[in-house]
Parts: sequence; structure tokens; C-alpha cells
Amino acid sequence: MAKRIDGIVLFGDVVGSRHRPDTTAWLEQLTERLGDLYRDSMLAGFDFTQGDELQGLLRLDADPFQAVLSGMLTAGDDVPEMRWVVVAGAIDPGSGPATRRNGPAFLAAREVMAEAKHRRDRLIVRTGEPDTDVLLDDTAPVLASLIERLTQRQRKVAQMALVEGLRQSVIAERLGVRRATISVSFVRGDVRSLSRLLDAVRKLWAIGLTRAVARAAK
Repeated sequence: MAKRIDGIVLFGDVVGSRHRPDTTAWLEQLTERLGDLYRDSMLAGFDFTQGDELQGLLRLDADPFQAVLSGMLTAGDDVPEMRWVVVAGAIDPGSGPATRRNGPAFLAAREVMAEAKHRRDRLIVRTGEPDTDVLLDDTAPVLASLIERLTQRQRKVAQMALVEGLRQSVIAERLGVRRATISVSFVRGDVRSLSRLLDAVRKLWAIGLTRAVARAAK
């Protein structure tokens, strides 16, 4: 019998949280930001645990990568590094924020998070469709790795381009710099390649999720 697909579980874990006792304020800000971003696409509100792990539960038509980008592309010396997992699957009935929910998808996300830590990957994505998930295992971690290499300025520019969808001229105007300066950040941060890889990951996610949902409906 095929497993049902009810929603998308999203975990974001602060890397090295034992050595960063000051992450609560950051997690509160990120939780609020994601709550606003997914206001109409949540099955349960975002929240975080005492172990510095953010959790969210989204509808199947939501774009989970907006959350990943919002966290990873935030610029600032006090912004902690995070590890993310995205898993589609079955959710038990319940209420309250994501940290109070349960079900097979949450259990799977916990296993995937342990796998991500073991592999030292900052992003693992699972749709439940094996063939597509193999491809996502080869692409999603690379996307996170490329983002990690960006400077603070490049992250800000990439965030405005990839999350807000702004053109270089608008980014330059917003930051009060010359367009040529933004163009240099694009080139040195290889933002165009990041955008293409992000599109590829999103397409694979959509394909895998569609197949998994179709199989579950049979």
C-alpha cells in the first residue's frame, strides 16, 4: 500500500548550537519571518525547540525552498549557520505549532536530519519518490554548499535576487550603490549559477512530489 502524502515537513537546525548560546533571538526572528512568508500555506505554525531546531509544516503546494533561502542567505555576523531538511509525507491529525505535531513525515525528517549531520550536508530534500530523490541527493547539498561560500555582501545581493526576485538595477538602488557594484557581486558570487541550480532543485522537487502524490492516490 502506498504511503499517503499530506504535507511538507521542514527542519532547520543551528549548526554547533552548543557553542552558540545566543541563537534564541535569531530563531525568533526567523520564525516570525517564515510565519509571514507562509501565512496562507502553513498546516501548522513555525516554532523552534530548546535544541535550537526550527520546525515547520507546509501545504503540498508551498515552496519550501523559500524558507531555506531566507535562512541561508540572511547576511550578518551574528547569523548562525543552519542545516536544513525538507521531507514530504504523512502527518498525524493534531493542532498547535509544528513542534507539537507528529507522524511518519516528522519521523522521516528526524532520520534525514541525522543523515545530513553524518554526511555534513547543509540541505537534504526527500519527496518520497526514490528515483527523483537520488537526483536531489546530488543537487540540493551542492546548492547549500555554494551558498555557504558567499560573502556577506554577496548573500545580501543573492537574497534580494533569488528571494525577492529583484533585478540588478533595483538592488543597486535599494542598497544605494552603483549597478556595476552589484554586477561584480553577481559575478563573484556566481548568482546566475545559483539561480539555475535552484531552478533545477525546484523542478526535481515538483516532479518527485507529483509522482509520489499520484502513487499514493492509487
